[in-house]
Amino acid sequence: MGNWEQTRCTAFEGFRRIASGELAEVALQTKAVLDRGEQAPVLIFDDETSEQIEVDFRGTAQDILRRLRETTREGTPAAAAAQPAGEGPRGPGRPKLGVVAREVTLLPRHWDWLNSQPGGASVALRKLVDEARKANETRDRLRRSQEAAYRFMSALAGNLPGFEEAARALFAKNSERFEALIRGWPEDVRRHLARLAGELM
Repeated sequence: MGNWEQTRCTAFEGFRRIASGELAEVALQTKAVLDRGEQAPVLIFDDETSEQIEVDFRGTAQDILRRLRETTREGTPAAAAAQPAGEGPRGPGRPKLGVVAREVTLLPRHWDWLNSQPGGASVALRKLVDEARKANETRDRLRRSQEAAYRFMSALAGNLPGFEEAARALFAKNSERFEALIRGWPEDVRRHLARLAGELM
């Protein structure tokens, strides 16, 4: 199953929600709306990040699904490069862990400490990152929710009354003020925002 089939998203025609679900189904329902000649802008948002998803709606439903498959295949060269298909059998030594080499810039005292740790700098850094991820898991999840809600608001509700104040309330986690400020916004927009920001409020 390709990534395009697993992506969950929501499509809007103006302020009206068209559909939510897997990208393929949402794309086909959006295509039906466009074929009716609707004039309001149509946007598709990733349900997790609120990043906009671009879909080429030309042609038939099968044309759309075929292009989604092709886009997914073409959009994964980095993953393929990380595990070259032509790589031969590995000799004795440490197993391949899927590690990626990148440059890290630290002060000499940092390198001295890392190199003195059991297993060396790489092992110590991986442990530190894993510990930080666990310690900050809740905070990071809330931050991602804030960013997703704000990204959606900016794209669809940026011109609605009270937008700037609502954005400030969102980042301040002031649920009462946030709900009061968006109360007059279109219902589908409010419902989607409530889902994105629910854990924050």
